[in-house]
Amino acid sequence: MPLQNRVDPWGILQSVPARGAWLGNRGILHDENKQVVAPWRHKSWVTCKLEFQGRKREIFSPGKYSELFFLDEATALSAGHRPCAECRRERYNEFKAIWCAANLENGSSTDISVAQIDKQLHMERAVRGGGKVTYRTDFGAVPAGAFIEIGGGAFLLWQGRLHQWSVHGYSPSNLVPSQLDVVTMLTPASIVRVLQHGFRPQVHESASG
Repeated sequence: MPLQNRVDPWGILQSVPARGAWLGNRGILHDENKQVVAPWRHKSWVTCKLEFQGRKREIFSPGKYSELFFLDEATALSAGHRPCAECRRERYNEFKAIWCAANLENGSSTDISVAQIDKQLHMERAVRGGGKVTYRTDFGAVPAGAFIEIGGGAFLLWQGRLHQWSVHGYSPSNLVPSQLDVVTMLTPASIVRVLQHGFRPQVHESASG
């Protein structure tokens, strides 16, 4: 039985064998039997490289953070994870600078701590018990790299069209909402603004072409 550590665009942990492109951390979520007993333990939800400085990890080992995995960076952002400041320092710096430009009145990244960003993200992504925060907006305001929910499915807007998410990749969708259609956003609001300001996430190859 696969471990419950594959993250979907709602931020929910699924038990599937597919590994993914990125590693994630929300703290120690598992017990001694490698069963998930909490959706998170802290507000610093990060996305890390699968390999960093030769470190070796046993998945869901006792007393260590629970290793989570994502199909791609767009999925991680929809779930509410930001780039790690250690193993992805350059990407973290880019994200923080654009986040501040998109979300702060003065746009300065020197006036806010990452803990404040994490606090804001947590309010935008998760509700008590593990549910997902969503909101409604016009489809015309959805940027490339963001996820919306339609009929219980998660759809990524990429290269001008919608792609339906699955644990193994994307499939093309024939859905074509009008610019004024109101849709449900899965990607947190402040990250949507980051995408609107030009941050371009890594997206699984199945969404290209």
